[in-house]
Amino acid sequence: MRRRSAICIAAVALGLFVAPCTATAAPATKAFRIGWLGQGSPAPSNRDAGDFEQGLRDVGYTKGQNVVIEYRYADGNVERLALLATELVRLPVDVIVTSGEQAAFAAKRATRDIPIVATDLGLDPVKAGLVASLGRPGGNITGLATLSDDLWPKRLGLLKEVTPRASRLAVLGNPANSSNASCFEEIKAAASATGLRTRFLGVSDEKTLAEAFAGILNERPEGLVICWDSVTLVHAKAIADFALKQRLPTLAPLKEYVEAGALLSFGARLPAQRRRTAYYVDKILKGAKPADLPVERPTLFELVVNLPTAKALGLALPAALVVLADVIVE
Repeated sequence: MRRRSAICIAAVALGLFVAPCTATAAPATKAFRIGWLGQGSPAPSNRDAGDFEQGLRDVGYTKGQNVVIEYRYADGNVERLALLATELVRLPVDVIVTSGEQAAFAAKRATRDIPIVATDLGLDPVKAGLVASLGRPGGNITGLATLSDDLWPKRLGLLKEVTPRASRLAVLGNPANSSNASCFEEIKAAASATGLRTRFLGVSDEKTLAEAFAGILNERPEGLVICWDSVTLVHAKAIADFALKQRLPTLAPLKEYVEAGALLSFGARLPAQRRRTAYYVDKILKGAKPADLPVERPTLFELVVNLPTAKALGLALPAALVVLADVIVE
């Protein structure tokens, strides 16, 4: 490259006619702009964006080179999501990735044109009206479903192994999340089959969480079950700390709750799903339409147990359960 420049300079100095001197390097690769809309916070403990970025690297994208990511976080305040979604649309971005069901709805309301890939969905995307169907989403949104309600009999069976004498369970969930209503019905049916009684306590913000805690203190259940929702996930540690203080074994659908202190979980692997989200983004950036990309359901599930929590509760976990666990929090 230096030699070519020297020849060009010499030719100009001699007054010779030469073709325009052009660089021989290939044209720069376009940097796509991705909008990230999250319900949580950008705190180091929040690994959702990190998992997604790893997925991007896996399919050939490098942040700051061929892709730019515009992050917007609501810090748990879902009322901010509409404004944040509008900001991303106005930039504009080539595709929006949402983390959490309320973020997905905010993005959907903000644009009908920009493709949206939804992840961390604590609801049934079809029942909630987010997509027309799993196989043919329609519109400008697709993504990865996370819920598998048919797992609740298995989950309650695990809890029964740990606390065979339990007869009453408190169930926490967000009443504004239609899938949490389905979650409670699934839990209620599975509990009834094993002789357990249940009571649903709604949690939609910090105030209702405190009210739910008060309800638990009044009812004195012998176990606590959590329906997955962005609200209960944001407050996972507060829920786990309360349950531990009240000596309540806690059953959850995802590992993230157990890492926060819950006793055990059985459910989809969120990090794997977030990395998989990058595959959808790659397809869209290469021309695919969200309407034609089926919403994926989880196929990988993991059993997670928290040994320090079990010890603090005075529970001796069955040896077989510990052996079968995919992840053990120590």
